[in-house]
Amino acid sequence: MNIEKYIREIQDFPKPGIAFKDITPLLANPEAVKTCLDLLAENLHNEKIDKVVGVESRGFFFATLLAYKLNAGFVPVRKPRKLPYETLSASYELEYGSDTLEIHTDAITKGERVIIHDDVLATGGTAKAVCELIERLGGTIVQCNFLMELSFLNGREKIKQYDIAAPLFY
Repeated sequence: MNIEKYIREIQDFPKPGIAFKDITPLLANPEAVKTCLDLLAENLHNEKIDKVVGVESRGFFFATLLAYKLNAGFVPVRKPRKLPYETLSASYELEYGSDTLEIHTDAITKGERVIIHDDVLATGGTAKAVCELIERLGGTIVQCNFLMELSFLNGREKIKQYDIAAPLFY
């Protein structure tokens, strides 16, 4: 199945000059979702994974499914003041501004093996911030996992020390 046909490109969103990759048509198709999930988990079946960390908000969709498929826990990483318990935070730059992410301080325990999932690897700032949070909590990053990589933005360079997987490249 060609899952790429289920990703719609929206020009000038969220600001002029950005070509936004909209995954909502993909999410509406159960066969496309199953195909994506299989691709995302493809190289992880022989790995022991304790937690799958999903990045707000589009990373939540497949991170929860990956956690289920890998028999692992799910951990949300969210924007500031969205998590109710004690948090750690990390700020980062992205292709159209800057932001901060937070994780609960008890979400990852020392030595836990973690997959990070987000929908897109763009400039790498978000992924790098999440890697920092997980390592500050003592987790071991097994893979940075994305639905798609915008290779022209060179985000891979910021997280090149980790295993990176993305079934779709632009």
